[in-house]
Amino acid sequence: MRRRRLRASVLEPVRIGAVTLAQPVMTASGTAGHGAELSPYIDLASLGAVVVKSLYHSPWPGNPAPRVHPLPAGMINSVGLQGPGVEAWIAHDLPALEEVGATVVASIWGHSVDDYARTANMLAPVAQRIAAIEVNLSCPNLEGRGGIIAHDIEVSSAVVAGCRAAGAPLWAKLSPNTDRIVDVARAVVDAGAGALTLINTVLGMAIDVETARPSLGSTGGGVSGRAIHAVALRAVHDVRKELPDVAIVGVGGISSGVEAIAMMQAGANAVQVGTASFLRPDATMRVLNGMHKWMADHGETSWGSVTSRLHR
Repeated sequence: MRRRRLRASVLEPVRIGAVTLAQPVMTASGTAGHGAELSPYIDLASLGAVVVKSLYHSPWPGNPAPRVHPLPAGMINSVGLQGPGVEAWIAHDLPALEEVGATVVASIWGHSVDDYARTANMLAPVAQRIAAIEVNLSCPNLEGRGGIIAHDIEVSSAVVAGCRAAGAPLWAKLSPNTDRIVDVARAVVDAGAGALTLINTVLGMAIDVETARPSLGSTGGGVSGRAIHAVALRAVHDVRKELPDVAIVGVGGISSGVEAIAMMQAGANAVQVGTASFLRPDATMRVLNGMHKWMADHGETSWGSVTSRLHR
């Protein structure tokens, strides 16, 4: 596969809260590795940013295999956030991303408010080398009412507030598996999130009917890919309707420029491409080039004129 590059671009950068990105397309956390793994396939410097796989304060082994299972319109995974820990990432993966000129967004996770704060604080020494910290709130909630952290307004707010000491802009990544997503969104913005990433995976499972056993080692997992695109559109639309001034990064099932434009029309200021990269490692650049083609074909000269068009 040849290395895919950005076509000539004359459109203005996009603003995500306090962050300015040259392009409105990024990789999605968990789908592009911890470093520059996709650089043989795409020019990472031409993307808006590379959002790395979520980091824990120390090395984490992840879940038992099997971890990934294909679905007719996407995939389901229970990788379990395996990672090298922040210290190893700073020592090895961040320099690799800097070497290829990528703009970097570091994603973090934790089991508790203290876990998140500890992980964020470990990134403080490199805060000037990253564009933002994406706080992955779709983790098991050990301190609130159970379930997922992003379903608990109080714990989500406490997590975001605890990460502010890192000194980098914060993006809160929310779960679609709740009917309170607007309430959670409002709360984390009040707690200090400069932007929202909508959405994470949808809870699901798959079964091997020959063995009558789950297809994943951890029974259930997160569904991603084109099967959840409509869910992501609805979440972005609903949050934008209620929070017209908040910065939103839309993610979920995007595999083409047209689908990315739809996400922006629903209310996103920028988008992320995830599961499509497993099928084609150059997917993020293909989406970006597709967006530029759509803009040219429709005589559009500003990303801002497309964002939230559905609400005007």
